[in-house]
This record gives sequence, C-alpha cells and structure tokens, in this order.
Amino acid sequence: MAADVSSRRWVVWLLLTMALCLSCAEAGRGQVPVKRRLEVQRHLRRLNKRAVRSIKFGENKVASQKRTPPLSQLWHQHGRCPKNTIPIRRTKRKDVLKASSIRKYGRKKHKSIPNPLSVDPDLLSESGHQHAIGYVEGDTYYGAKATINVWEPKIQQANEFSLSQLWILGGSFGEDLNSIEAGWQVSPDLYGDNNTRLFTYWTSDSYQATGCYNLLCSGFIQISSEIAMGATIYPISRYGGSQYDISILVWKDPREGHWWMQFGNDYVLGYWPSFLFSYLADSASMIEWGGEVVNSEPDGEHTSTAMGSGHFPGEGFGKASYFRNIQIVDDSNKLRTPTGVGTFTEQSSCYDVQIGNGGQWGHYFYYGGPGRNSNCP
Repeated sequence: MAADVSSRRWVVWLLLTMALCLSCAEAGRGQVPVKRRLEVQRHLRRLNKRAVRSIKFGENKVASQKRTPPLSQLWHQHGRCPKNTIPIRRTKRKDVLKASSIRKYGRKKHKSIPNPLSVDPDLLSESGHQHAIGYVEGDTYYGAKATINVWEPKIQQANEFSLSQLWILGGSFGEDLNSIEAGWQVSPDLYGDNNTRLFTYWTSDSYQATGCYNLLCSGFIQISSEIAMGATIYPISRYGGSQYDISILVWKDPREGHWWMQFGNDYVLGYWPSFLFSYLADSASMIEWGGEVVNSEPDGEHTSTAMGSGHFPGEGFGKASYFRNIQIVDDSNKLRTPTGVGTFTEQSSCYDVQIGNGGQWGHYFYYGGPGRNSNCP
C-alpha cells in the first residue's frame, strides 16, 4: 500500500511538472521579455499624457466620405478638443514594439536626406532611401511653402514608407545636418496602417541621436487644438478623378528665431524652438520639395512601393502627383518665388521629376513613379 501511494505521488508530481513545463512553454511563445516590456510601458507613459478628453473612432475612410471637406482629418467627425488643449494621437504598445529598439522608435535612418550635390553614384542609394525632388541652394532662406497633391501610394513592405514633404536644411550633409520637415506620408511600420497622414520631423545631427516624427519626443511645440500630428488626411486624390492638396508653410520668426508651421490658410500648428538647432538657429542654406521612399530591395529586386500617385510625371494632372506654388521666405520675412530651381532623383527609371512654371500654379513640378518596372528591375 505504501509503495502504491508513493508511486501515485510520483506520477502526480511528474504530471504536475510536465503541466508546468508545458504552461511555461506556451506562455513564453510570442511574449516580450520583461525588461523590454517595462521599458515600453515607461516610454508609453512619457508619450501618452493624461487626456482631458479621449476621442475614439475607427479610421474607416469609406464610411467617412460623406460631407468630408478638403483639409479635413477623420477624427473631426467624432469630436473636437476643448479650448486650451491640443490633440495627440495615442501611441500604442504594438507601435513601439515594431521598432528594433525604443531609442529608434519614431526616427528616420541616418543619411536618409536627398543630397543633390553628391556626385558619387555609390553614395546615392546606400541608405535605401530614394527621392524625386526640386531644390534651391546657394542663398540664405528663412522658410518655404508648397501646395502638395495628396495621394495614398501603395507600400510593398511594412518596413518601407512613401512620403511627400518639404525640407528646410542647414549645415553640411555630414554628421551635423539640421533639418525641419513637414508633409504627408504612408508608413505602416510607424502607424500600423496604410492611411495618408500629416507629419513633421526634425533633427540637428543628421538623424543620429536627435529628433523624431511628430510629438514622439521633445522638440516640436504644438499650439493648435484643431489639427493632430500623425492623423489621417482625407479625402485623397484618385487617378483620373478628383484631386486634393494641402498647403504647408514653415517660416522663421525674425524676433524669437523659432521655426513656425502653418497648415492650410487657417491653422498655425506650432513651432520648433531655435535652441534645438545649430545652423538653423540662424538660417537655412537649402530648401527641398518632393517625394521619398524606402527601397528595402525585397527578394533582391527594387521595391514596388510607389511615390506620389505611383505614376510618372509625364502623365500630368489627375494622374501624376504634383507640388505647386513652391515658394521660399526671404530675409525680409516675405514669400517669393524661388530662382534657379534644380531637380534631383537617384534613379529616374524608378521615380522621376519634371519642373514647370507659369499661370496660377507659379513654380511647380510633377514627380513620382511606381518603383519596380521593366526599366527599374
């Protein structure tokens, strides 16, 4: 009897041990290490401040087409922020976990800036970023403006993005580059979907240790309660159909030296304090307008991630994406048309740019392309 009880106890202990091991193995699958989980929680607490009001909604664009005016953000249909508050897109745990590290979350890769002055073909695409831009350089600039055609380009890989923006640049293209950026982008890795979203970016050391998108770090100070950084822009343009665009102005306050951003004609969104920068504390030395994509070369081929509308500039209005009424701010704090506008693209068979001038559009250009095609393998 004693032996039988002992044997039973041994079997029960063995079964319990096996169950515990199985439970541990099952629980461990897909789990985030405790240290990283705690780091993510602390980071989310820093990003997601206590809300005065929380506006929850599904960003279903098909259901939101009725009576949606241009320059609208989808969250407006579900409420507004109270006076003296600002809208902040809530960052989710899964968003942060997609990044290779918390430090890299919400940041561009080093050397992603388009350098039209480079003549070394080996350096043009080494970062995996490709561009089709118009630019001016050789003077001092205190801001820039553009009206940008809004599309929803197709993204092949989740770790790639497609954007259209303006760049305010100071310094060299080495380790000390200062950059202020604003426009629209589609970035599944950053936002978790393929929606077209308003964004900003800044760096004072060529994307190494400073700067971030939107409000994901200290830097840009938002004052507007109407427009949310990182929120979906809608409606968007359709090939051969209705066309929509947004206007963005960035200018330097001559008194305080801060760089301010305006969206459309009515919304001053906020500013980048001058102390963030070295070169841009004074002025910019180059202005760029145009598109950028990440080419991760999936399967050893050029990506099919689209830029702009995904069609080449030669197709023209309603089919190719455009920048129109591009302007710079001069040292008297006035907008004027740029002179000596150049163009640049690393591979015109993948993404191209064609500039024009005249009429109500002033200085303009069409840009973009499909990425991989028979001439861009």
